[in-house]
Amino acid sequence: MLRPVVRASGPVLLALRTPGRLEGLASVRVPGSAAWEATDRDGHIDWWVNRLGRLTSLVTSIPGLGGALADRLPVQDALGTATQALLLTAIAEEYGIRDVGEKVRLAAWVLLQRDIDPALAAGKNEDFDAADEDAETAKLAGEFSQVEQRPRRITLKSAGKTLWRMGRSLLAITDELEKRPHGRFYHRAVGMLPVVGMVGDYLGERSGLKRVVRRADEWLARAA
Repeated sequence: MLRPVVRASGPVLLALRTPGRLEGLASVRVPGSAAWEATDRDGHIDWWVNRLGRLTSLVTSIPGLGGALADRLPVQDALGTATQALLLTAIAEEYGIRDVGEKVRLAAWVLLQRDIDPALAAGKNEDFDAADEDAETAKLAGEFSQVEQRPRRITLKSAGKTLWRMGRSLLAITDELEKRPHGRFYHRAVGMLPVVGMVGDYLGERSGLKRVVRRADEWLARAA
């Protein structure tokens, strides 16, 4: 379940790091620029936290994003989960990790608090079906799967739908994902209030992203 999400994260991150590729996001200090090269790894990760936090806040405001399913699966939870998976993939790449299996192990430890078998993470289990995984990855990535072949701007609505699909696929393991990093209790309290609820949700997810970074640091230090 995590492998297609991790693989689909690649083209999404490519669009996010490419100036002008995704509408609504400023292209300041993007990867490859002189300012980026002058920034250390921690600065790069902070950039991803800000970039992904901004993306989540923008797509959350899109009316009817999740359709009828949103009544049963909260959009904020789906987007928050997908955003955390994206951040973990970005962090792994900042540490020079290119192997999908290692990225999956990192995501499982941070989001699910589970140490999964390296062979399972690498897709070496007996019931692994590469064709099925390829199809699921393409389905989750949606329009982003063409990001290298079709150099055009991707709308926020398309981005929102991709995040929704990714998050929804992970929310199939809802009980496990209750372990994912969340914001402080007061963020949740504000999130339940009318009018200001969206602000509380946004701040909560931003806080959750920072906790993701701390958990990732723990796993990476242990794996070093």
